Amino acid sequence: MPKTSRLSHVDARGRVKMVDVGEKPITAREAIARGSIAMSADARRQIRSGAVKKGDPLQTARLPGILAAKQTSSLIPLCHPLPLSSINVELTPTARGYEIEARVRTTAQTGVEMEALTAVAVAALTIYDMVKAVDKTMVIGDIRLEYKSGGRSGVYRRR
Repeated sequence: MPKTSRLSHVDARGRVKMVDVGEKPITAREAIARGSIAMSADARRQIRSGAVKKGDPLQTARLPGILAAKQTSSLIPLCHPLPLSSINVELTPTARGYEIEARVRTTAQTGVEMEALTAVAVAALTIYDMVKAVDKTMVIGDIRLEYKSGGRSGVYRRR
């Protein structure tokens, strides 16, 4: 018989709840998330030549990505505050714009998937904010979990 899954943030009566992680073991945990921002050739050219009037969007986007990961529990109500040991945000040029990757680590009772996803989203929004004067048609997308380790469910790797 197949296992049925229940939403962990909803009780038997359908009410929203925060998951109690108090009995879970403390383990080393890591999550990697990725996303993208597509933009016009003019916007890519201005970023790559250093011509964006507000400054370097890529270097600027790293900091709010890191800060967003640290503030995830303030932004997403049912996330637990976590002691993050490492947050790394990388931006890689692509043919249509940039790929954004966030890698987050902790040693805790719950995982850091939401922190990695939040870092990617906010880094992409920061680039959008800095470049919108050049290109309002930019598209942020494909934000997804690529990898996670630690905890009872073990390793997840996107295929």
